[in-house]
Amino acid sequence: MNKKLKNGLSIIALTAIIGYSNGQEKETISMENPLLQEWTGPYEGVPQFDKMQVDLIKPAIRKGMELHLAEIERITNNPEKATFENTIVPMELAGKELERAFTYYGIYSSNMSSPEFRAVQKELAPEISEFSSKINQNEKLFQRIKTVYEQSQKQAFEPAKQRVIELVYEDFAMQGANLNSEDKKRYAAINKQLSELYTSFSSNVLADEENYVTYLTKEQLGGLPESYIKSAAAAAEARGENGKYAITNTRSSMDPFLTYSTERELREKVWKKYYSRGDNNDEFDNKEIISKILKLRDERVELLGYENYAEWRLQNRMAKNPGNAMDLMMKVWPAALARVKEEVADMQKVAKQEGADIEIKPWDYRFYAEKVRKEKYDLNSEEVKQYLELGNLTQALFFTAEELFNFSFTLVAEGSVPVFHEDVKVWEISDKDSGEIIGLWYLDPYARQGKRSGAWATTYRGYTKLTGEKPVLASNNSNFIKPAPGEPVLISWDDAETFFHEFGHALHFLSANVEYPTLNGGVRDYTEFQSQLLERWLSTDKVINQFLRHHETNEVIPESLVKKIKKAATFNQGFATTEFLASAIMDMKYHTTDPEKINMESFEKETLKELNMPEEIVMRHRTPHFGHIFSGEGYAAGYYGYLWADVLTSDAAEAFAEAEGGFYDKELAHKLVKYLFAPRNAMDPAEAYRKFRGRDASIDALMKDRGFPVPSEKK
Repeated sequence: MNKKLKNGLSIIALTAIIGYSNGQEKETISMENPLLQEWTGPYEGVPQFDKMQVDLIKPAIRKGMELHLAEIERITNNPEKATFENTIVPMELAGKELERAFTYYGIYSSNMSSPEFRAVQKELAPEISEFSSKINQNEKLFQRIKTVYEQSQKQAFEPAKQRVIELVYEDFAMQGANLNSEDKKRYAAINKQLSELYTSFSSNVLADEENYVTYLTKEQLGGLPESYIKSAAAAAEARGENGKYAITNTRSSMDPFLTYSTERELREKVWKKYYSRGDNNDEFDNKEIISKILKLRDERVELLGYENYAEWRLQNRMAKNPGNAMDLMMKVWPAALARVKEEVADMQKVAKQEGADIEIKPWDYRFYAEKVRKEKYDLNSEEVKQYLELGNLTQALFFTAEELFNFSFTLVAEGSVPVFHEDVKVWEISDKDSGEIIGLWYLDPYARQGKRSGAWATTYRGYTKLTGEKPVLASNNSNFIKPAPGEPVLISWDDAETFFHEFGHALHFLSANVEYPTLNGGVRDYTEFQSQLLERWLSTDKVINQFLRHHETNEVIPESLVKKIKKAATFNQGFATTEFLASAIMDMKYHTTDPEKINMESFEKETLKELNMPEEIVMRHRTPHFGHIFSGEGYAAGYYGYLWADVLTSDAAEAFAEAEGGFYDKELAHKLVKYLFAPRNAMDPAEAYRKFRGRDASIDALMKDRGFPVPSEKK
């Protein structure tokens, strides 16, 4: 499938139609659909978010697919011998109308979902899948691609073209282009079924997030910060429950509640609601859906000759195979478990000192961890939050981008660029020296009903020379709790790091310097590296001294508090590493085990027991709501990639720490942009990293960062 179609979604999640036609009258209406039309306005055109309507989505996607298929047909019917210029180039340029339609589709899917849209999404899912198969399994098209590929193997093209043809050929081969006609039909049928299951999975999780809300009375607010109480009151009022306080079933609401609430029974209730999403044995239960997904994935890769799904998925990743991924995770796992024992012992001690006759349970971990943090490091998370105001942190992002990338940010006047919600703000990005426009950055910061949980980045338009070097349109999306009117948005240190992380993805989009759209993609266990690396600038002196200011007094965060933050940098790493690794290992286990042997009621529990998973911790993403791997295929058999990328991150951060100019060393920053950000997927990731660092990455820096024993230092 043409990589431009993905637009941040997996191939299967973007599901499709073949040969759609519904009469001349409706076709004319479709062509007038604003969601298909070329973007107009400033910055060489911007999405017409002010013209979005759910009832326009279906005809736009269908017409876009019809137009794209017609373009593919013109390529395949070309009587001339296949060349890069008459086959690959037009493929790279095809599907513009559909690409625009999917921009709006993506907004509705992630930021503005509703029952009406979910009905449309469910209907379109199998149609988009069929459309994808119509391209991926087009025999005439693949033969032209194969001809060009074979030419490149006899006499290599210039580097950009060579990289493109190899990626395109590999992608088609992985999607079944070499199968016989009967197997192709089965492959396409499986994709269609999967697309429907992915949509159902996502809808079920979202339903459980929307349907389960815990309402508190004034007497049940013990321990909660005032800012959180005000936000919870506003959330309850928005749901028609005036005088109450709403704890919504999202991480942004759950996490601080479990950290501060003194009401243990309520902590347990909120914890169970959050971690049972998709696992309530009701109409929104996901266990049977997951079982079907695993069996279909396994059958599909068996058609291609692979032993399991993970083997197929990892062949073009940095890890190369499941064994290498598991090897890395199991090197870290024992150290994480050992640290958890220490953390639980510390928490149990505090509980005993306070006269609480309890054993630490999962709903106690955050609460007592916070108490240990105060006791061990004299560090109060709520005190730190007073210096982490969202507006100041946004300026800190801009400062970092200016220092490293030479980017300058200017807030766009309200109304001059269409947005899809009043909360969204837009900034113009230009080169600080030349004034040349680089692109726009959209920020959608707040949680709301219909918006998926978590934080993410996406791009509405990427940069390529082939498509005219237009300004990049990038966005970041968070789920901070919207404050009561006039109140500041104060966030935790962890959330501030995530804010920097997602901005790193946006900078990766904005700094792209590639020839062809295919090269704007990425390798999953590498693309998290750039964003994880950017997190490190939050704790640099220049950011701290300029932007970490008290939201009331504007005083810079005291040096004594900064020292406490840095001293506590490895605090709770047992919890953080274990909850992540449990999810990543389970992901790999699901995709390397015969699905016929997986009992969805017991597999997660039994596997974690074999791994000696501590009872006080649960997976960061339990199986029934593990959207990374079951709402599509973006992270399937690839959740380990965050750890793989973090090895690169720690190693690269060590390079900056050792540089003469530290994290603002100009020479190293230049290499950072040149080799790690600008090439996107135009260069092999391992080669790109070696060009930056002068060698391959070592795991030692990662273990040091987490406060774990370093393997090379063991006797």
